[in-house]
Amino acid sequence: MKGRFAALVLTIAALSLAAPGAQGTYAPPKTPWGEPDLQGIWTGETLTPLERPAKFANKPVLTPEEAEAIEKDVASRPGRDDRSQRGTERDVAQAYNQHWLAPPTRLADRRTSLIVDPPDGRVPPLTPEAQKRLGTIREYLEALLQGTSGGRPGSISPRRREPPPSYNIARMNRSDGPEDRQNTERCFGATMPNLGATYRVAQSRGVVGIYHDSGQGQGFVRTIPVDGSAHLPSKIRLLHGDSRGRWEGNTLVVDTANFTQKMEFRGSRQNLHIVERLTRVSETRIMYRVTVEDPTTWTRPWTFEVPWERTPDRLNQAFESTCHEGNYGLLGMLANTRAAERLFREGKGPNPELQDNATGGDSDGDIGR
Repeated sequence: MKGRFAALVLTIAALSLAAPGAQGTYAPPKTPWGEPDLQGIWTGETLTPLERPAKFANKPVLTPEEAEAIEKDVASRPGRDDRSQRGTERDVAQAYNQHWLAPPTRLADRRTSLIVDPPDGRVPPLTPEAQKRLGTIREYLEALLQGTSGGRPGSISPRRREPPPSYNIARMNRSDGPEDRQNTERCFGATMPNLGATYRVAQSRGVVGIYHDSGQGQGFVRTIPVDGSAHLPSKIRLLHGDSRGRWEGNTLVVDTANFTQKMEFRGSRQNLHIVERLTRVSETRIMYRVTVEDPTTWTRPWTFEVPWERTPDRLNQAFESTCHEGNYGLLGMLANTRAAERLFREGKGPNPELQDNATGGDSDGDIGR
């Protein structure tokens, strides 16, 4: 027990040293009406993953040399834009995707996970209820792959016309209508909590507004009352939840509930409850700390922390979201499927129901992977 306590003390000390300004006596500027001023454009981009990789178990903070080696390795990988040398050709000659999804270049205070509680830096286990719920969804999506590379050759799943067990937000091997397509293809893929984005904060008396410039056209605006008002009735559900704020000293505390089935954060949907804490710890940094809970999904609440770094206040640094996938691409996906079905009926092409249009896609990031 003494050894574990000593390790905990060392961990806390390392985190304190790694987070400049977090433990100082900084007094944030005030708005004309006396509240801490959080306004500006901030970025939460970081190479640090949400969960701690197994290779860094029991190592919450890297040495400066270890962090530098990882950052250099990631920046040097083929196909990755390197913007570390400002003003060079490599800085400005970006590929299309990297223009919208600018790669982070630094670890967050040399940490190996954004999660600070539990101490192992991992998301708590799923409850049996959540495992069953997610297993049912997975089984349904996999059944639609029968007849493709994921199932029996030449067969068509009898479940192909069944509705999904819950509102679909995943990549499905079917394109009968918009609801069969992934939520990012329908331009509402950004979740709450929203990580790795650019945030523009604006304040007025009794209200804080945060615009999330997230991903490629997935941005959204949050208008947060800071006037002591209660949450909306539980029967009123919002995609990014109903947020209510209050000030605790220099920290803005935002309580968000009333989510819908149409948004999912790591398996949690309408029962998600999050509490965000935004504390300005220096002229150029906000510490963003979030506690997440859903007793129907995880065995315990958990907390992560991300430093938001200030960016220049020039105009057009936070862009209006324009999701061309939803405006144009989605129509093309559905029209292409109808055309393939028509050609198959005429004996001029393969059966589109036996094609795999679902597998592949993104995977979670990892340090040094």
